[in-house]
Amino acid sequence: MKYFKRFLLMLQFLTAIPLPIKLNVQQEDFGKGLVFAPVVGLVLGGVLMGSYYGLRILFPQYQTAVFIVILYILLTGGLHLDGLGDTFDGVFSNRSKEKILEIMRDSRVGTNAVLAVVSILLVNSALLAGMGQAEAPKIILLMPVAGRIGSLISTGVSNYARSGEGLGKSFIDYCGVREIAVGLPIYGVIFFAAAGTAGLMLAAVPVVSAYFLVKMLGRKIGGATGDILGAVCELNQTIFLVAAFIFLTLGYRL
Repeated sequence: MKYFKRFLLMLQFLTAIPLPIKLNVQQEDFGKGLVFAPVVGLVLGGVLMGSYYGLRILFPQYQTAVFIVILYILLTGGLHLDGLGDTFDGVFSNRSKEKILEIMRDSRVGTNAVLAVVSILLVNSALLAGMGQAEAPKIILLMPVAGRIGSLISTGVSNYARSGEGLGKSFIDYCGVREIAVGLPIYGVIFFAAAGTAGLMLAAVPVVSAYFLVKMLGRKIGGATGDILGAVCELNQTIFLVAAFIFLTLGYRL
């Protein structure tokens, strides 16, 4: 029962999908619940893929790709995009650790945040628009899964950078190697079921990129925050799309 509760908690926290259920949870449920992050990604991907088929009846590929990106924002409430913006405002401000953390907590949006978010949305739209109609649905299905394995990996290998409380603390304190070891097979099964052996080859990319992204973004502040975890999720999705686009360009098929 606690596992189902943690899955529902992740669905409530990581998406904007209406789920009018009041859950009685502890702090550890947030971190340990991240083992279900790839499944939450699959739910998001399923909605996006179904929407893709409907949109393609009315619109060409490029317009459909843009609508899919917008729908993704609506389904997630922009949660991870907000983290991406805050991370770029702070980490690339060339300030001290204390000032970086202060900037990341500031609700105001800076130039770096705008550039990062706009760039990610443009790249995602362009890459999805360039996918063939036969391959695009699988890529769209797996894109949020790739992003959310980034959340699990980056959380499980990080220390919390702030001295006090924060959004990411409950995740980082209770997610570690054990949670990664449980979540990775779930992630692998999803990719294999959707795209076979070729899918498993692609699945390796987000795992590796998540590790290096969180270490790079957290280097100046000695760890990670909730914003950095969100940034890794978004960047991981884009890296996955780049890898998939190259994969298909080289003549491989999913």
